[in-house]
Amino acid sequence: MISQEKIAEIRNRASIVEVVSDFVTLRKAGRNHLGLCPFHAEKSPSFTVSEEKGIYHCFGCHTGGSVFHFLMQYDHLSFPESVEWPSAMAFLSNGASAPGRPKNTASGKIFIASMSKLPPTIKRCS
Repeated sequence: MISQEKIAEIRNRASIVEVVSDFVTLRKAGRNHLGLCPFHAEKSPSFTVSEEKGIYHCFGCHTGGSVFHFLMQYDHLSFPESVEWPSAMAFLSNGASAPGRPKNTASGKIFIASMSKLPPTIKRCS
């Protein structure tokens, strides 16, 4: 079981904009980022991501939540798997390997592919 303190720490350290932008093309619009909602078909952006608040919201289909909710809904992950995703991303950016990383999901494949594109300075252990 994951402690509430650990969940809060991961939520505070994970950039919701970085996680969501792995799946949705976002553009800066004032304090927020906008994009097309991945949960329904639309032509004009109604999907908003707020880095300050750590949440996303779609004004078209009225879905929203934290970085964990996004991963659970987008990639059909369980809550523990959605908590592993941003923590594994932070873990791997320090040059380590995460044994529990969900590799068979779409986000897992994108995550692994995106890690190979990081500059060497980010991959290196400090």
